[in-house]
Amino acid sequence: MSTPRDFYEILGVAKDAEGDVIKKAYRKLAMQFHPDKNPGNQEAEDRFKEAAEAYDVLSNADKRARYDRFGHAAFKNGGGGGGAGFQNVEDVFQNFGDIFGDLFGMSGASQRGQRSSNGPRRGADLRYLTEIELKDVIQGLDREIEFDAEESCGDCSGSGAEKGSKPLVCSACGGTGQVVRAQGFFTMASTCPSCQGRGQIIKNPCKKCHGRGRTEKHRRLRISIPPGVDNGTRLRVTGEGEGGQMGGPAGDLYVEIRVRPDDRFERQNEDLYAELSVPYVQLLLGGEIQVPIVVGNSTLHIPKGSRPDDRLKLAGQGLPSLRGKRRGDIFYVLRVEFPKNPSKDEEKLLKEIAQIQGVPVGESGGGLFSRKK
Repeated sequence: MSTPRDFYEILGVAKDAEGDVIKKAYRKLAMQFHPDKNPGNQEAEDRFKEAAEAYDVLSNADKRARYDRFGHAAFKNGGGGGGAGFQNVEDVFQNFGDIFGDLFGMSGASQRGQRSSNGPRRGADLRYLTEIELKDVIQGLDREIEFDAEESCGDCSGSGAEKGSKPLVCSACGGTGQVVRAQGFFTMASTCPSCQGRGQIIKNPCKKCHGRGRTEKHRRLRISIPPGVDNGTRLRVTGEGEGGQMGGPAGDLYVEIRVRPDDRFERQNEDLYAELSVPYVQLLLGGEIQVPIVVGNSTLHIPKGSRPDDRLKLAGQGLPSLRGKRRGDIFYVLRVEFPKNPSKDEEKLLKEIAQIQGVPVGESGGGLFSRKK
């Protein structure tokens, strides 16, 4: 099996190319190898699909980050989405129809849509929402998800016709799925009323799917959630969406990630922020204190003479980056902690300190250090 070509090499762009440069490069290749300009040329069709696969990854920030980090291995076995591996040119048109509308005009796009409406059609994409804990962002995890989805009927292979029979070409539309009527200088196309746009008539429907070509099934799927994901990260699992129609390929499954809020930390990209209450004596004299990290605790050094609102960093204890090997930091914002009920000895020592510094203080029985009776 040959090694896949580098996506940047396919599009002829630099590793740091901006999105508009990538899109322009893809448009150029799409025009050069477009099937309508290269009829019957298998090599051109392969190049057309190859360019689409490269654009599918490099035009998406999440997919591009994973590709930059892991290469083609990032998308093996459905690992996190991407690397679409388009089965045919119709898949490309369905995914990037807006680009081809710009290149070849709406009439060309609609004609291609008309030709594909009565043939194999790709199944719909599905979206699934899953929640994870903040600690899961560090190592990533495998998770089993369950959902209901339509898939291609196994008895009729998605044709909708009973075994031993085949759908018939609709005589009303000639298999196009549309009927065209001339009105003066204009022609109007509408869905064929005889076949409802399928282009085929099923005389002997499949008993299992009743002619639909698809059946609903409860599915279990194990997915891999990589380290560094954030709220809104979408993982694409190729071919795990709804089954195609009339024998077409299945759609994709998009798993959207939600990270549950953690009361201890506020997240900003890979860095975490937390408020830390420190006894006033420790702020003045310095020392070490145990602080919470994402999993467990760690030791943080408090410099002598620290002040409230100072920010101390615990390097490398934040979250990993989805784009590279860097791991973020945790920043602790210091808050002063005064004793709620100091002892008589503490109060005596504080008065001695105040006397040394020449600071006038009040008598016992009121204020911040008053003792409850």
